[in-house]
Amino acid sequence: MGNISTVILLLAIVTALAQVTDKIRVPYPVMLVLAGIGIGLVPGLPLVSLDAEVVFLLFLPPVLYAAAWNTSLTDFKDSARPIISLAFGCVLFTTIAVACVAHYFIPGFGWAESFVLGAIISPPDAVAATAATKGLKLPKRIVTILEGESLVNDATGLIAYRYAIAAVATGSFIFWLVAINFIYVALVGILVGFLVGIVFRWIHKITPDNAITDTTFTLLAPYTSYLIAEEIHTSGVLSVVTCGLYLSYYSSEFFDHRTRIQTRAVWDILIFLVNGIIFILIGLQLPFILEQIQNHSLSDLLIYGAIISIATIVVRLIWIYPGAFLPRWLSKKVRINEARPSWRGVTIVGWSGMRGVVSLAAALALPLTIGNDMPFPNRDLIIFLTFSVIFATLVLQGLTMPVMIRWFKIKG
Repeated sequence: MGNISTVILLLAIVTALAQVTDKIRVPYPVMLVLAGIGIGLVPGLPLVSLDAEVVFLLFLPPVLYAAAWNTSLTDFKDSARPIISLAFGCVLFTTIAVACVAHYFIPGFGWAESFVLGAIISPPDAVAATAATKGLKLPKRIVTILEGESLVNDATGLIAYRYAIAAVATGSFIFWLVAINFIYVALVGILVGFLVGIVFRWIHKITPDNAITDTTFTLLAPYTSYLIAEEIHTSGVLSVVTCGLYLSYYSSEFFDHRTRIQTRAVWDILIFLVNGIIFILIGLQLPFILEQIQNHSLSDLLIYGAIISIATIVVRLIWIYPGAFLPRWLSKKVRINEARPSWRGVTIVGWSGMRGVVSLAAALALPLTIGNDMPFPNRDLIIFLTFSVIFATLVLQGLTMPVMIRWFKIKG
């Protein structure tokens, strides 16, 4: 009964805090993380640990699927260049840059574990940016870029994470082999999502119109595509996103108005609860993380956390401006097909790099040992630094985002 009671309590807290955030205009991811930290630090309460497998299997597929379903495929294609630049280029650039900062500024941090840390914190969160900018009336193109990036970037980060761990375990890193495997994992993951989408589209069309069963099929689709892709060691993230975009595009063929209304209501409630539990669980991890670290003083931990957090934020800003303006200077096609971005809009996109539960789950999923039962180097410190980046980006960027939008006078 302990786990059930905890879940019920968390749902009650999430619902109550959502009402509070609506009143005080604070992004609810920030409020929930702070509440989780506050609850976790109460003396005498049991520690609540976050199971990485639960995050990847239960939380990630529906969140990505819902975001993909609500993303216009046409808008996604029109913004494909900046989305790809951020989701692939910026994530890999952040991985390398953070690895260099960690290696040179944190004593005892080898290159292998530095790249693991970089891969873990490189992708911005699929939920945080959307939640933090919700209701702020941003221009449609900025929203499309942020949502499109968040749909794809987890795949880049998790694939890089997988090979960084392999490098730690084997002590070697073969770039060309990783590049080939990266392409294979991404392309096959997309293919799996496309095929699962075709199957579910066919099922919807041959079955009688029934709002309950059709809604149930929408709940099954993300888990089916994710599990199949992961089973054959490809990208479950890209599989879910592809499946969601495909079925959303063709949904008018097999959804009547009653099914559409019911499906929307069910998914709105589901995503609200999942997102709320995710962010409050992030906050609840702090006592558990601090309990694991024994070899570093609190002052050192705070300094290291600040260094990596600042590097993570600054590196995205370093990438975002050349990525937005250089292609226009170099390509006439880009100048013709894309509206000229304003520096204010580019800054908002660059400032929307909040990290979240996928990064924390990846850190918690690090193996305890490698090779001949050797401890994974700096595992506990990697977990703490990941939490520091998540906390810093959520609070700093989440709280200042509404202020920046008003200051820049950006309107949708």
